[in-house]
Amino acid sequence: MATAVGSGSSDLIEVFKALGNPARLQIMQWLKDPDKHFSEYEPIADRQSVGVCVTHIQAKSGLAQSTVSSYMSTLERAGLVHPTRVGKWTHYRRDEERLAQVARAIGTTL
Repeated sequence: MATAVGSGSSDLIEVFKALGNPARLQIMQWLKDPDKHFSEYEPIADRQSVGVCVTHIQAKSGLAQSTVSSYMSTLERAGLVHPTRVGKWTHYRRDEERLAQVARAIGTTL
């Protein structure tokens, strides 16, 4: 898991790398309002508390399952999403506290 954003510029670099990919950035935008962006998919669990099933992210993005898994791992390593296992499926939701820390760090660092 990533360290607190205030701990240095290398932490921000990891966040920027994770968000520097257009598909990962799009996924983060979708996860901001999961009920709106994933309404065509029957939720397996509560989207607000647990997140969106990786299979729904894969279906919406049109990317290969392995690519989506890799992208979600990158976002997780940067601390931007939380994974939750529901049965055999992994669900992802944004870490809003972490995103707020990143925003503050950008404001004070740059």
